Amino acid sequence: MGGVRAKVVAAVVAVAAALVLSGCADSADGAGAGRTTLKVRLFGTFGYQEAGLFDKYMAEHPDIKIEYSTIQDSGQYWTALQTSLSTESGLGDVQGIEVSEITDATVNMADSFVDLGPLGANALQNQYYPWKWAQGLTPDGKVLGLGTDIGPEAMCYRRDLFAKAGLPTARADVAALWKNGWDGYVAAGERFKAAGLPGSSWTDTASGMFNAMIGQSPDQYYDASGRLIYDRNPAVANAWAEAMKIAAGGLSARLTQFTPAWNQAFTSGQFATVACPSWMIGFIKGQTGSLANRWDVTTAPGGTGNWGGSYLAVPKASKHQQQAADLAVWLASAPQQVAVFEKTGNFPSNRLAAADPAVRDFSDTYFGDVADPAPIGRIFGDAAGRLPAAVLGARDSVVKDLITKGGITRVEAQGQDPAKSWAKVVRDVTAATG
Repeated sequence: MGGVRAKVVAAVVAVAAALVLSGCADSADGAGAGRTTLKVRLFGTFGYQEAGLFDKYMAEHPDIKIEYSTIQDSGQYWTALQTSLSTESGLGDVQGIEVSEITDATVNMADSFVDLGPLGANALQNQYYPWKWAQGLTPDGKVLGLGTDIGPEAMCYRRDLFAKAGLPTARADVAALWKNGWDGYVAAGERFKAAGLPGSSWTDTASGMFNAMIGQSPDQYYDASGRLIYDRNPAVANAWAEAMKIAAGGLSARLTQFTPAWNQAFTSGQFATVACPSWMIGFIKGQTGSLANRWDVTTAPGGTGNWGGSYLAVPKASKHQQQAADLAVWLASAPQQVAVFEKTGNFPSNRLAAADPAVRDFSDTYFGDVADPAPIGRIFGDAAGRLPAAVLGARDSVVKDLITKGGITRVEAQGQDPAKSWAKVVRDVTAATG
């Protein structure tokens, strides 16, 4: 599920037990005559509970009881997980890891996790997108994380607001607005702004568009040797420049993603476009409820990219490593990834699942109109097949947040000069990464 991702979609279950207070799995559940309890600790919405997969697994494995909890904020979750790993307490038997943290885990925390390869994961290798499989490996080739989903990018837009602004509404015609890439997207935004729709901006935030642009580049914040390159990478410079056109040009609603105000803006019409990785589909549906057919989906400017996706890992502190690995492998297998897609829209990282007709041929009647529902499976499937193999670094999420939540927000919400804001980004990244 993102970065944000922060992989967050609409229906996040609030769980009373915090991650740091959860004990390791007990050998039995006390009331269940020898049943092994596996504790699954995740963030956001992985879709397993929503798709009924935990209940299905327990029905097929009567000796297993699954206790599941999730935290909405992936940053809070990651901080708690790091604390639990350092103390070897409060861990689940299966833990989620977000894509922006996976390199930190594989490089710096490999000794804290089980090698899932010999425990059944190796059988799935040829089913995965190669780059997704590789991201979950430690430097010496151990399988630390099994991919759950990926975030191929599209663009979601409000058909009704486009029509009011005099812009086309059909998917192909909308995509043609930005056939020249992100410059075309900004130019379309200027047309929308000129229409003067009260209370409506072109997009939610320049930060979201920056993340989408960066996701289209194989080179982002680090190079393959682990050195920071963000401050001299043309892809970052170009994404920053386009984001500044949006932020300083009054094209955004100046919202912060994954906040209550942002959630509410999906229904109130405060913005007409939002960068739309596959997991955003479920989020939009969850926020807008009965307002079907106002939103639609088309291809993204500038090609395809990945934003988000997660992994399953088993801490060495688990008392039930094989049983936990069995569950993780089962959840990562094609039938289960198909079931999650059908329920939440999380796009499979398993290529067999992505090629399944239930995914490939899926059209969502919530998007588009009744006569022409959005071909979600084709749009995201085509994007997934062309994703760049991105180089990830150990502090990717730190650098990204200092650029987006720091640098872009200072320009967008506070009116700071872009050059001054970027200079502070560089100082902040240096301080944070040493």
